Amino acid sequence: MMRVYIDFIRMRFLMMLAYRVNYYSGIVIYAINIGAYYFLWKAIYGSQETLAGFSIEQMTTYLAISWMARAFYFNNLDRDIASEIRDGSVAIQMIRPYNYLVVKLMQGFGEGLFRFMLFMIPGLAIVCLIFPVKLPTDLTVWATYLGMLLFSFLINSQINIMTGLFAFFVENNEGLMRMKRVMVDLFSGVIIPIAFFPESLARIMAWLPFQAITYLPSAIFTGRTPLSEAGQVFLIQLTWLTILMIPILFMWRAARQRLFVQGG
Repeated sequence: MMRVYIDFIRMRFLMMLAYRVNYYSGIVIYAINIGAYYFLWKAIYGSQETLAGFSIEQMTTYLAISWMARAFYFNNLDRDIASEIRDGSVAIQMIRPYNYLVVKLMQGFGEGLFRFMLFMIPGLAIVCLIFPVKLPTDLTVWATYLGMLLFSFLINSQINIMTGLFAFFVENNEGLMRMKRVMVDLFSGVIIPIAFFPESLARIMAWLPFQAITYLPSAIFTGRTPLSEAGQVFLIQLTWLTILMIPILFMWRAARQRLFVQGG
């Protein structure tokens, strides 16, 4: 059975490869975004050496790695699932000898691998040539960050799957998907590092899964959070990975029953 799921990863990767030219323009767009935020933060810093514990050098690196990490963990599983629910093809998927949700996760991972190899890596290389990004030289930091990045993908994919499954219960979840995308970008720290949020809001966000997607891994990568605290970050990510499984399983069970009732 595992071989079947691996084939789904391979097929999605090959499908993305067929449209790879579109992603070259994406690298340019991401570089422009990073440049815009770089000059914005440079103006905000002014003559100050640090803000909220970030030096301007750390902030530049944070911006680059956060946006390029987004290129890896970003996917459209919510739209794929919602589309299959609306057109009814999900019913065919349900009777096939594999787990539908695992298949969607594998497809998302195939897309993520494509983005990692042909978007994130070359994009980060280009950004490093344009902006004063300082990448860590310690291989342990790189290995730790890549492990956290995998958890980032899984947590973001779980949120996307939950959002997509809402199509079983509402007539149109387009607004919900748009709201989810804004919330993930904002509350995960891609647009503004969580350290810059008001203390009251930061305490609330500490109880949400979004920080485990971007902010915590990027803080380790930039050195703002010491490597000795990496275990705590992994624990937070693993905790949210486990917690998010619960509503997904409940929603999937309710969705299967609802689909059965609608069909007959």
